[in-house]
Formats: sequence, structure tokens, C-alpha cells
Amino acid sequence: MFLSIRAAVHISNLKTYCDLVDTKSFSKAARLNGVTQSAVSQQLKSMESHFDMLIIDRSQKKFRLTPQGSKLYSSFKEIVRLYQRLECDLQEMSNVLSGTIHVSTVTSIGLHVLPAYLKSFIKEFPTVNVRVEYRRSNLVYEDVQNGSIDLGLIAFPVKRKDLTVIPFSEDELVLAAHPSNPLSKQKTLKVNDLHKVDFIGFERDIPTRQATDKILRQAGVEVKMAMEFDNVETVKRAIEINAGVAILPASTMRNEVQQNQLSQLSLGNDSFKRPLAIIHRKDKILNPAMQTFIDLLKKKS
Repeated sequence: MFLSIRAAVHISNLKTYCDLVDTKSFSKAARLNGVTQSAVSQQLKSMESHFDMLIIDRSQKKFRLTPQGSKLYSSFKEIVRLYQRLECDLQEMSNVLSGTIHVSTVTSIGLHVLPAYLKSFIKEFPTVNVRVEYRRSNLVYEDVQNGSIDLGLIAFPVKRKDLTVIPFSEDELVLAAHPSNPLSKQKTLKVNDLHKVDFIGFERDIPTRQATDKILRQAGVEVKMAMEFDNVETVKRAIEINAGVAILPASTMRNEVQQNQLSQLSLGNDSFKRPLAIIHRKDKILNPAMQTFIDLLKKKS
């Protein structure tokens, strides 16, 4: 059947169709393939005309394929996968790394952990372009699962059946306080010392907030939640005006500690870690550039 697909239906068209099915969104499929939403619609109509069949069931409110559309999807997916495998093999044979790696990550990793890795990678492989998007943790998983990005970098990784999780580093969770805060004057600090203090927290769906809640709960400590934010930079700004204290990854506050804007205190003899990991789809074809980037993150840890 596919031998009859002439030049009008190229590999790029097949990939666009697969992206449309994976994301269930014309706009997302367009963005992934660098075309307009109208172009995606035209490609779909052209495909339906070529095969003389309906591919999407337009009688349904939700995006749903016809049985023929599902068959095309599974076959096109395999064709695209074989082509991507061929591209990877050819790149390996040429011994030259090139292309673009799309990375999605949370702000704390993207701003405070990733730059050192990127600097090293770009210096060694200047022909590879690394594009980084900052997203909430749940959206990083979504980006990876729908194929809109290549790799995700997340904290406190959650195992999912369709994802590969690769640990690459861990960060210590410490107490962040304003230098004038009474807690900053203590030589030793325990989690119990946080009982009833004004606390700055992340929003409840953020993994570091969930880890913090667990630390406090296991110690039987209740804090007074003064503010909640969705990113570490805003949390630090609140601490800088002495609105409360927070438990943060040590890597995110190095600059502020050096400039005496924040105090960093270890939580006693307890050592609380924030594990970091790379995630990608299990069926993802990793080209040499992506695999080398992953290897670098693992090696430098």
C-alpha cells in the first residue's frame, strides 16, 4: 500500500500526522513541525483525498480517529521510526554530532543545575543546538509523553510505564532564611525548630513541596504557611523580605548566600536529598547528540 504513496506524501507529512494523533492538537502538531495550523489541516485533507477515506471522525466532539485512521497511524509511526533509526545510524557512521535537542525542565533545574552541563556540552559539541523550555513538573511529563520534546529533566522522578527514567544527580534540601531571622543565628538546627514558624512553600502540586510536607509531617512539625509560589525564584524573593523561611535545594541559592542575601542552614544530622532525573519516552529513538548529552549529564554527576 505504501509504495503507492508518491512524493506528495513525504516522511515529514507522516510525522506531522503522528504528532497530530499523539497530541490531539492541530496547533501543537504545527508547532512541533514548524508549519502553520492551516498546513496541518491541508496535509490531513490531502491524505484523506489520497486514500479516499476519512481519517478523523468529525462526528465526535473529542479528537478521535476512524478505524482507517488508526491503521494509518500505527503504520506511519513505524515508517517514521525506521526513518529516524536510519538517520541515527547514518549520523553514527559520519562520526559528527549535529541537530537540535529539545529539553523541557522546571525552573530550579533549568536555571541552577543545567547551565554547567550546557556550557560543557556546547563547548565540546558546538554543532548541536540545545533548546530549553521551562515548564511546571506535570507539564514536563506531558511534553515528553506527547513527543513535543526529546528529553525532560525533573526532580523526584515518578515512574511511568511509557517513560524511561535515568537518575543523574541529587541536591541537598536545606533551610533558607533571611540573615536577620533568629533561626539564622543558631549553630545547629533541627526540623523540630521549624514548629509554628512562618513558612514560604511551593504550590501543592510541585514535587519539592510534597517532599517538604513529608519531612515536616514525619517530624511532627506544623508550620504557619505564609505564602505559596510556583517557582523557586519567587520563594527566594519572599524570604529576602523576611516573610518566612523555606526548605529549598541548596543549588538554587548559592548566589544569594554568597551575597549575604540569604542564610543556608543544614537541617541537623538529617540529610534530605532531592533526586534529579532525565526522562524520555521508552520508544524514543535517541540520536547520537541526545545520547551524548545524556551520557554527559550522568558522567558529570
